[in-house]
Amino acid sequence: MSPSAHARLRDDLRALLGARVHDRPEELLVYECDAMTYFKNRPLAVTFPESTAEVAAIVRTCIRHRVPFLPRGAGTGLSGGATPTRAAVLIETARMRQVLHIDLDNRFAVVQPGLVNILLTQAVAGSGFYYAPDPSSQMACTIGGNVAENAGGPHCLKHGMTAKHILGLTVVLPDAEVVELGGAMADPPGYDLVGLFVGSEGTLGIATEVVVRIEKQPQSVRTFLASYASMSDACASVTDIIARGVDPAALEILDRLTIEAVESSVYAAGYPREAEAVLLVEVDGLEAEVELAAREVTTICHERGALALEEAREEEERRRLWKGRKGAFGAMGRINTDLLVMDGVVPRHRLEWILEQVYRVREKYGVTLSNVFHAGDGNLHPNISYDGRDPEETQRVLAAGEEILRLCIEAGGVLSGEHGIGVEKRDFMPYLFDDVDLDLMRRVRDVWNPLGLCNPDKVLPTAKACVEARGRMLTLDSETPVPSATDVAKGEAQP
Repeated sequence: MSPSAHARLRDDLRALLGARVHDRPEELLVYECDAMTYFKNRPLAVTFPESTAEVAAIVRTCIRHRVPFLPRGAGTGLSGGATPTRAAVLIETARMRQVLHIDLDNRFAVVQPGLVNILLTQAVAGSGFYYAPDPSSQMACTIGGNVAENAGGPHCLKHGMTAKHILGLTVVLPDAEVVELGGAMADPPGYDLVGLFVGSEGTLGIATEVVVRIEKQPQSVRTFLASYASMSDACASVTDIIARGVDPAALEILDRLTIEAVESSVYAAGYPREAEAVLLVEVDGLEAEVELAAREVTTICHERGALALEEAREEEERRRLWKGRKGAFGAMGRINTDLLVMDGVVPRHRLEWILEQVYRVREKYGVTLSNVFHAGDGNLHPNISYDGRDPEETQRVLAAGEEILRLCIEAGGVLSGEHGIGVEKRDFMPYLFDDVDLDLMRRVRDVWNPLGLCNPDKVLPTAKACVEARGRMLTLDSETPVPSATDVAKGEAQP
């Protein structure tokens, strides 16, 4: 963009928002990436609207100047979704952080997208309610970002991903039209446009108000921490807990390197350092069902050789056990300067096998890798710590990450369980979808976003990337055979 065109854009934006437009280099520096720090690109300007009308006005201005635009919340995303790939205007929702309405009788609330996740639960907790989706970054991440990525969290095993808890949306479309999708009604007639929008990663428009479902706090909650001498025993406990009909709220596993990082940090939770893995189990619901579930969990953990089993007896102890899990990613800062937080998913019965492969990839590429993951739904988070200033190490990290995701898909899984595709996994989409699938997705996107200005270059790969990805698939396939479900069933391969 030429300096004169940039100046005209800046002047038009300032005419709308005044000082709520930032474009000095030192201001833009902090917006050059989200929590996926490998991908960096500074925006042309950052705008801070306070209403739906202001968001629409910004979008109209960008269209007039033919400049791309994209929304951003707290910047905690882990796939580059809020990072501009071209000269673009960021629409930062940090000032749109109000709880607009609470209806306890009908169990919903209306909030702005910049509201921090945990603040919604705090707003209704005094009345005995809470907001169920709980990403590990819930102390910082925003509802709008959760909607964009269909965020998960430890308790989504039982209570469901963000999509289950979104009833309606006010959206500024990529042509600046303001529309209402869904509403407070639980099952509105017509096409599920809310379901289409949630998880679209900012490519179909910008949510400016969100109608969320709030839940009654459970009558009883019990939390356990089991430690194991092997990752295999921890994974087997997860399989047994589900197989015996227990419906846990959360099943989380941390490996030894993660435990060491947590216990050496401000997030120390008293996890046993000698354990190869710890399993965090939480059950909630009616007192009678929780009592039965707790007995099953206790029996299974002991049967699977738990070194120790600790139960939180008071709320403060429960918070302590969760402190380590919620702070695990932050604790990785003790290991190195940068962190690639991955997000693959496999069927639960393949957990042991995929973890063996993840550790094999670690040795193959010589990277520092730890694991913390939502074991109950097979959502892996291999974390690769590295020095982003070292180009050679960075390339090894990216290659290791790609191979791990390819193995997840070959094992019957998918590319993402909650972090989204963004730019991180965009060019890996052909591993999972063929040309017909990808073309259909493009056609849907183009109906909503015909000019391609709304968060461009995200989610869907280029044709060239599709060809290159399939070439890499052939190469990797020849190096690492993956057992089929039939092989596993026959006992010819370790699941």
